Amino acid sequence: MGGHSSQSIEHGITPIQQMAASCSGALLTSLLVTPLDVVKIRLQAQKTPFPKGKCFVYCNGLMDHLCVCENGNNKAWYKTSGHFNGTADAFVRIVRNEGIRSLWSGLPPTLVMAVPATVIYFTSYDQLCMKLKVKMGDHAQFAPMVSGAVARVGAVSVISPLELMRTKLQSQKQSYRQLATCVRTAVEADGWLSLWRGLGPTLLRDVPFSAMYWYNYERSKKWLCERYDAVEPTFTMTFVSGAVSGLFSSVVTLPFDVVKTRRQVELGELQAMNLSHKASSTLSVMKRIVAQHGVLGLFAGFLPRIIKVVPACAIMISSYEFGKALFRKHNQEQTLKPPQTSKT
Repeated sequence: MGGHSSQSIEHGITPIQQMAASCSGALLTSLLVTPLDVVKIRLQAQKTPFPKGKCFVYCNGLMDHLCVCENGNNKAWYKTSGHFNGTADAFVRIVRNEGIRSLWSGLPPTLVMAVPATVIYFTSYDQLCMKLKVKMGDHAQFAPMVSGAVARVGAVSVISPLELMRTKLQSQKQSYRQLATCVRTAVEADGWLSLWRGLGPTLLRDVPFSAMYWYNYERSKKWLCERYDAVEPTFTMTFVSGAVSGLFSSVVTLPFDVVKTRRQVELGELQAMNLSHKASSTLSVMKRIVAQHGVLGLFAGFLPRIIKVVPACAIMISSYEFGKALFRKHNQEQTLKPPQTSKT
């Protein structure tokens, strides 16, 4: 019974169905987590209003992306109307004054970046992990760690040039023809690698996070199944495993996140202004933070990151596993159906 179940878990779903499950997971996570970022950015804007051309990082727990401020009041999530006395007050006053829909004002750019990145990431992870578990034999418990790291490199590398192009479009309202000219000029001046500018600091944080996340997630899930004598993990088990693993990975990789955010904003501002000179290196940014704020400066934003990433990880993985379970059940039902004889 256990062997048959394990076989169905590994092989009972197609890559297309994995993509559909991860896509629905990304949509659900973005819908639930976006209001947190909208409120955070409003609070940031009231402390230091964003000048024209200024970048900030927008993140829904799955994928970060840059947003360029064109005008202090032209988009809902830049507005600085009123004064908020903290997160709860901001939620209440935004809903009361602007309507509940304004909490999702940042959703379109989130979906543009998060959905394709998540589909690539989760599907690659599953496919790679399945193959590595067979090849690694006695060391199969490390397959999630390797698969998570490799899948993250792939997803971030594919999305990186799109991020650069979207930053330029957003900052200058260029047409696609102008954007193509701009990209061609950049490639002629600095080579094709210029399209992946800023990839290094992103990988420094995302790859260790992904390796730790998947390793701990699979271990936690297995432990919970054994603890409660379950053949397959329940929705609650995957939710708890995702939350615990997301918490641990977030804490360990926080210094890289702080450095990466600084560098991403700096590079985004250079890209928005079509400047090709290089931003500061990761090491120099780290040294600058320590010199200005001490070692604790590398752990800035601890609470907001935990509040955002932990529920995002839990929602994403549990909804993904739930979607896969539905497809698996559907596939098994289709297999068990007697073949229909065609009428002649």
